Amino acid sequence: MQKVNKIFFLGPSVLIGTVVGAGIFGLPYVVSRSGIVPGLFYFLILGGAVLLIHLFFGEVILRTEGKCRLPGLVQKYLGKKEKILTGVSVIVGITGALLAYIILAGDFLKILFSSLGNFSSFQLAFVFWIVLSFFIFRGIKTIAPAEIFTNILFFLVIFVIIGFCLPKFDLSNFALINPSASIFLPYGVILFSLIGWSAIPEMIEIFKTPEEKKNTKKVIILSTIIILFLYFCFIMAVLGVSGKVTSFDTLSGLLPFLGEKIIFFGALAGVITLADSFLVLGLYLRNTFIYDLKFSKNLSFLISCGVPFLLYFLGLRSFITTIGFVGTIIGAIEGIIIILIFKKAKILGERTPEYSLNIPSFLLYFLILILILGAISQIYFYL
Repeated sequence: MQKVNKIFFLGPSVLIGTVVGAGIFGLPYVVSRSGIVPGLFYFLILGGAVLLIHLFFGEVILRTEGKCRLPGLVQKYLGKKEKILTGVSVIVGITGALLAYIILAGDFLKILFSSLGNFSSFQLAFVFWIVLSFFIFRGIKTIAPAEIFTNILFFLVIFVIIGFCLPKFDLSNFALINPSASIFLPYGVILFSLIGWSAIPEMIEIFKTPEEKKNTKKVIILSTIIILFLYFCFIMAVLGVSGKVTSFDTLSGLLPFLGEKIIFFGALAGVITLADSFLVLGLYLRNTFIYDLKFSKNLSFLISCGVPFLLYFLGLRSFITTIGFVGTIIGAIEGIIIILIFKKAKILGERTPEYSLNIPSFLLYFLILILILGAISQIYFYL
């Protein structure tokens, strides 16, 4: 029974809990702007690409002795220059994610406190940031039971929103293709919502024996299918209700249709999840500056927490643009690096992995091409 729990509950929960988060609230908006057909096309292509990269990374971990994360694997298989590039990508990506959490938290808190006063999103985002930054400064992190609770609450809210959307579902709200919007819009946001390779090492550590580790491939595939199915149901349910008036944060656009109570509940769960994610990533970034770059604790705190809010203060307050940029940066740089590590690990790996993928070289280069073209399309779209 314990083995079954590890394989079919703990393993998928680590990956699914890491992948599904703030990004899900941006998906209905970008699909509403591009149309259902382009949106499904992106999910098909990027879902397959991210699944393969997750599988590549899992095999690399299993081919490597000891506990390694992406920067360590880069130095081991590619070199120091590539490690620097990876480090920059991690810092930029996490900073962008923290900025996205601040933006979304301000809007969700405005929904929560709308009846108590005319507070602006900026004021409430500042409160969110100052409270969470205090915990990061003190080095206080959420404990495992709290993270499990926030994940359960978050998924419960997603299913409740879907359930309340179904009675008001209207097929006329769907647009197959929206010619007035750029087809490039969904790329970065969808990629952001699918990426979860940071969870692969944590998931593999749950499996203690070689026999258990053989299920890594199965768990990654199962988790990806569940994530894609959840996203599909959520997008369809939201668009079936709000259609063209779908908001960038999903919830405010649903308010006229579902009422204040359900949206209040959704915003509350969203804020709790955002706070949990902000703590985890903020501490990770602070510790990266302390342990990898040898900065002082105070300077590490000021950079890791100060830069995201400074960007917000300077006017970078578009949730969709932020997660689109972060998804593109992380996807293009780190995705390509993982593919290159995968090729090297096939030759230089230190142990026989519990599973091995036989991937032709042309497919690897095709994946790299997808990521490069996607990054170029995002630069073109936003400029």
